[in-house]
Amino acid sequence: MEQSTMRVVRVAAPLRQQVLEKIRAAIAVGQLAPGKRLVERELCEITGVSRTLIREALRQLESEGLVEVIPNKGPIVATISARQAREVFQLRAELEGLASQLFAELATDAQMKALQDAFAQLREAYGSGDSVTMLAAKTRFYDCLVEGSGNETLGNVLRQLHARAMVLRATSLSQPGRTAESERELVEIMKAIRKRDGAAARQASVAHITKAAQAALNVLQARNGEEAAAARPPARKRA
Repeated sequence: MEQSTMRVVRVAAPLRQQVLEKIRAAIAVGQLAPGKRLVERELCEITGVSRTLIREALRQLESEGLVEVIPNKGPIVATISARQAREVFQLRAELEGLASQLFAELATDAQMKALQDAFAQLREAYGSGDSVTMLAAKTRFYDCLVEGSGNETLGNVLRQLHARAMVLRATSLSQPGRTAESERELVEIMKAIRKRDGAAARQASVAHITKAAQAALNVLQARNGEEAAAARPPARKRA
């Protein structure tokens, strides 16, 4: 496991939030793989923080469905099934499609500028090829989108999906060629938003999430197939 990317830097943001975000991101990009046992002592050494903060983060991640506690074994990284992924993408398509429409129709000029800046940063992150940087930039982009939608309830519901949506974003982007496709799809969303065309923005957003869903499901199904094959006992040789 690479330790440098999970090291917590003590800055102004609350330390417990930094710890949570570092471990969540490590799960999202597969640095902490599904099924991996999460040992508090190891996480303390990697992050450089106390066991109390690690325990708080693991409890939060358990509530988000990213960590599962197994009797007599302790916490492990949870596995997101194909069915769960489909459910998350179905919700995202509806909710983020609505957010895009509302943003196009209602956002202020300042909110439009903030979204354009976030999109520029996202394109730079895509160019970097760094998974953690891309996920952070994409989260910032969607935060701006939701803020400009003017619908607080919509934002609250999307925040509840945040953890699993982040993991699935990383899963879809791991498919070869998906990063470039994702960028092109986001360009279409931004074109519609700049024109203040709510219907077109919603349509482009739903199309983007539909394609991301297919990419993520392809990766999950391939991964599950490999795990099933590895778990099968070897075939007996005929005498």
